[in-house]
Amino acid sequence: MTILDALPSGTGVAFAALIGLILGSFIATLVLRWPAGRSVLGRSQCDGCGRSLGARDLVPLLSILVSRGRCRTCNAPIDPFHWRVELGSALIGAVALALMPGTTGWCWALFGWMLLPLALLDARHFWLPDRLNLALGITGLLVGGAMLGTSLVDRWVGAVVCGLALAAIAEIYRRVRSKEGMGGGDPKLVAAISAWLGWQAVPLMLLLASAGGIVWALVVQSKGGQPPDERRVPFGVFACAAAFAAVPLWPLLTAR
Repeated sequence: MTILDALPSGTGVAFAALIGLILGSFIATLVLRWPAGRSVLGRSQCDGCGRSLGARDLVPLLSILVSRGRCRTCNAPIDPFHWRVELGSALIGAVALALMPGTTGWCWALFGWMLLPLALLDARHFWLPDRLNLALGITGLLVGGAMLGTSLVDRWVGAVVCGLALAAIAEIYRRVRSKEGMGGGDPKLVAAISAWLGWQAVPLMLLLASAGGIVWALVVQSKGGQPPDERRVPFGVFACAAAFAAVPLWPLLTAR
């Protein structure tokens, strides 16, 4: 039994939510700054007046509530993206520990926290950075076995075979249709996810991701969006959400 398993259930949920809030603040900063070429590690500043923010301005959720969502100096509105990401990250930790207490839940929470910036970057910029995919994959190979009890061999096979299979499908589509049907980061993301789930659960993840993408496309079309052939689908968003959802679903579907 590890120290994580020894934590009372309620304490684990609260602690995971707190860690999620802190990580969410960093994730929001990364997603906003990295695509713009800004340093992720620099001092936070007000987007309106440029004032460097102090500790009292950077407490996740609490600071924005106290300031009513505005800068204390210039009264400029603070991008709500910050508190939304912080809250979402906190929910990832709380849900993971509430449904799967102990080491398994902490691994699931870590998985969710690493998926979150990838999903947000793909949603906002259609970008799945190689460095984040690589970090996700390596971490999965190192600690992912504790999440679903998958062996290192199963996770290696999943990462290699599933990643190559998706890359081959994307290449075949490009040759047949003479246009890109999948971003270059998508196969790498699936490979990294497979390093956590193992090859057995990947079909479930892909099924859920595909279903989510289809529903999204239909909703966009019903609102008068672009024709299906011209519409870009942020597959990474649905892959990340499906991967997180597959963790509790897979044991239920395979239980005897």
